Amino acid sequence: MNQPLPPPQKTSYYTGVALVFFGAVAFAGKAVLVRYNYIHYHVDTISLLALRMLFSAPFYLCILLANNKQDQHTHKLSKKEWFAMLVIGLVGYYLAALFDFWGLSYVTASVERLILFVYPTIVVVISAIFFRKPIVLIQYIALLITYLGVVFAFIPDLQLGMQKDLVIGSILVFLSAFTYALYLIGSGEMIPKVGSLRFTCYAMLISTMMVLIHYYLSKPIGLFSYSTEVYVLSFIMALFTTVIPSFMISDGIKKIGSSNASIIGSIGPVATIIMANIFLDEPITFWQIGGTIIVLIGVLMISIKGKS
Repeated sequence: MNQPLPPPQKTSYYTGVALVFFGAVAFAGKAVLVRYNYIHYHVDTISLLALRMLFSAPFYLCILLANNKQDQHTHKLSKKEWFAMLVIGLVGYYLAALFDFWGLSYVTASVERLILFVYPTIVVVISAIFFRKPIVLIQYIALLITYLGVVFAFIPDLQLGMQKDLVIGSILVFLSAFTYALYLIGSGEMIPKVGSLRFTCYAMLISTMMVLIHYYLSKPIGLFSYSTEVYVLSFIMALFTTVIPSFMISDGIKKIGSSNASIIGSIGPVATIIMANIFLDEPITFWQIGGTIIVLIGVLMISIKGKS
């Protein structure tokens, strides 16, 4: 019989639950803000991504400097480790974000979140192929359930022959999920050496550099020629759907564990569907809700098995 948590631990647990819940909802709002910018202000993909990174980078830089000042005995990265961080930053917060933002120019926020949420299944497959980590029966079932859920959500579009934009956008978002899965696998090697906070800051700052190089190589016009609303929305996206939720979820995981966090974090796709309906007038269909529930079941099976 489980003993009830003593008051201090119980308070910490509930705090962790709240942090993960609201962090996941805040993360879910990113897709809505991106689509809102595309629809109402016609900002192009690389400009919007550059603005998001520019507004979020100072926060990560300040946090990194404060952490290094507080802890004088931080691990000094070797040249090999710096190269690994460069690759991880390139794959994770640069390529994954680029494919995601690009995909959102073709598909709705709801579709984006549903496809992006399958990244745990990709981690399992990559680990099996390259690291000889066996896939057990329950994981095979979870993989089948997850992708059946995606197909279920797309049934109306399949009946219509799937529009070209949906196909292109879905491929781009899946590439985002794939590159994010690679990032997670790579992070497993570096986080124990540098710590999760420093790792996140380094990866974000490296990716900011990559995004800005991409922008200035591809855009002849200035980044600061948009209306004020674009910068306000970009700042909100940087602070409230990037910086704050990244640390909320990190702290929440410390308090309640990654298994519990993965369950609570599954609110993300549902939150995206609701917010997209409210702010973008995206319809909520039976197929979409049913497919989302099926995907969540499959992903939770993968996540819980992976932590057991």
